[in-house]
Amino acid sequence: MDGFIGRRSELAHLDDLMDKVRSGSRTGRPGRALLVRGRRRVGKSRLVEEFLERSRLPHLFFTAIGGSKEEDLAGFGAEIAASSLPDAARFSGYGTPQSWDAAFGMLATALPADSPSVVVLDEMPYLVSEDPSFEGALQKAFDRTLSRLPVLLVLVGSDLAMMEKLNTYGRPFYQRGTEMVVPPLSPADVADMLGLSPADAFDAYLVSGGLPLILEEWPRGADLWEYLGTALRHPTSALLVSGERTLAAEFPTEAQARTVLGAIGHGERTFTLIGRAAGDLHPSSLTRSLQLLTGRRMVAADLPLSTRPSRETRYRIEDPYLRFWLSFIGPGIPTVERGRGDRVLDIIRAHWTTWRGRAVEPVVREALWRLIDDHLPAGTQTIGGYWTRTNDPEIDIVGADRSPIAKRITAVGSIKWLENKPFDQRDLARLRIHRSRLPGADATTPLLAVTRSGSTATGVTVLTPDDLIGAWR
Repeated sequence: MDGFIGRRSELAHLDDLMDKVRSGSRTGRPGRALLVRGRRRVGKSRLVEEFLERSRLPHLFFTAIGGSKEEDLAGFGAEIAASSLPDAARFSGYGTPQSWDAAFGMLATALPADSPSVVVLDEMPYLVSEDPSFEGALQKAFDRTLSRLPVLLVLVGSDLAMMEKLNTYGRPFYQRGTEMVVPPLSPADVADMLGLSPADAFDAYLVSGGLPLILEEWPRGADLWEYLGTALRHPTSALLVSGERTLAAEFPTEAQARTVLGAIGHGERTFTLIGRAAGDLHPSSLTRSLQLLTGRRMVAADLPLSTRPSRETRYRIEDPYLRFWLSFIGPGIPTVERGRGDRVLDIIRAHWTTWRGRAVEPVVREALWRLIDDHLPAGTQTIGGYWTRTNDPEIDIVGADRSPIAKRITAVGSIKWLENKPFDQRDLARLRIHRSRLPGADATTPLLAVTRSGSTATGVTVLTPDDLIGAWR
């Protein structure tokens, strides 16, 4: 695909920061810092590159390789000499800085003092892990020199937990930069990029997770099955390799956490069943793995939303692409490598309707949260679901004034994501029964139906894919 899709709010934020750099500061410190984090392969570096192309400002873009401190220091020095900074050429043959203090001193002398510039440090977590003194050196350089220059310092990283910690109390760079989280491309972006209808765009989003690398190999206008038929013939397609690369980067040594992640990816949702599927793990070991996975934002831990406390935690894969990859692609890679991607495709077809019905639920809830002011009753501040240990009832959508223990339930809803099967009176009757069993709801609580194929029922607010896609417009 040609062109740059989405990222309007992120580009606007970068432009705003650059305007502040240009306009200076009353304290004489025009320099600004931005910490950018997001899942691997989500397009963080591409976003920054697009900003640099549009701004046409002199800049340095350095990407750490994570080999060793010495290698990255040498690479940093070489990048200064090769950069578009005004006096970069004079650093050719300057030699390798021996410390990050020296490297940042070299950078400060290369930056223009009377015109704006940009410095990008990509793969920041590598630099932090290679050298315990790196954060302190960065803080000192920013406080003493970089913040006094008209420069925007952009720090980029994929290790979400580490990037969050960089700006927490007690760390050297605390409160010296603002933060930006780069999400995957949204379902609306997917629709625009691929030229798909809203319903088909949600299918593409559930498979790709909004990852640009996968969407770039998805032919414009192709539906889900056309794309999968092609991708599953190629063991090196982005659909296949991105998941393994992500897991290898996130869990280079934590084999147990990967096993637990796989159990959740295969559909286990409760603590007991996850532990059993992961090899009858001891509860303390399982707890540590789940804490690691939730801390890295790989897994979400959800609680039922009602006016009554509950301990019925359910776990799910946070990232839509990994949810699909762990369910179908990862287990099917050996089959694809034998040239039988058609068999993997048959398995996906056989389980698609059931898998999609569950996988779309968090996406629908996010859309409803974004549409609260337009389609939900007044007073709705959060969207969740409700279930009991026996799943009787299990309610797809609960709107409330707060979570996880609400004071007031504002809406109760059902998700019916089937093709050519509209939400009907029987579905409505079932939803009313479930509402009667939800703590905090009563017969006056408004009902909501989110349906892929419309509705023939009356007395319920109906939203379709066309309505939901507007949540990201």
